Amino acid sequence: MVDVSGKPVTARTARAQALVRMSPHAAAALREATLPKGDAFVTAQIAGILAAKQTGNLIPLAHTLPLAHVDVTFAWKDDVVLRIEAVASTAAKTGVEMEAMVAASVAALTIYDMTKAVDKHIVVESVALLSKTGGKSSLRQAQDDNV
Repeated sequence: MVDVSGKPVTARTARAQALVRMSPHAAAALREATLPKGDAFVTAQIAGILAAKQTGNLIPLAHTLPLAHVDVTFAWKDDVVLRIEAVASTAAKTGVEMEAMVAASVAALTIYDMTKAVDKHIVVESVALLSKTGGKSSLRQAQDDNV
C-alpha cells in the first residue's frame, strides 16, 4: 500500500463510465422494466453505489476512503449501447478513481446479470476513467462519449 500519510487532505472527484451493448430486444425490455428480474436500473444503481463503498476490500492495496458522494446514472448512447456513468467524491489524501471505476463496473455487471435471460450475447465493452480532480494531478478525457 502506498504511504499517503504526508499528503494533504483535498477534495477529490472522479468520473468513470462503462458501456454495455445488447440486442434491441434486451434494450427494449430494460427500458420498459419488463425483465424477469425486475427494474434493472434501480438495482444496478444501488449495486454500483454499494460496490464503490467496498473498493478497499475488493482491490488489493487500495485505500479505504470515506466517500462523501457516489452517483450512478444511465443514458443510451444509441439504441443498443447503454452508457453507465459513476461519480465518486471525497475529501482525502488519495483519489477516488478506483471507487468510480468499481461503481461503473459493478453497475454494468448488474445490468448484464439482469438482462442475460433475454439476451445471451450482451457485452460489457469498456470501463474507463473519464476525469479526476483534486490532489497533484487532474485528468479529463478529450472525448468522453467515445471512450
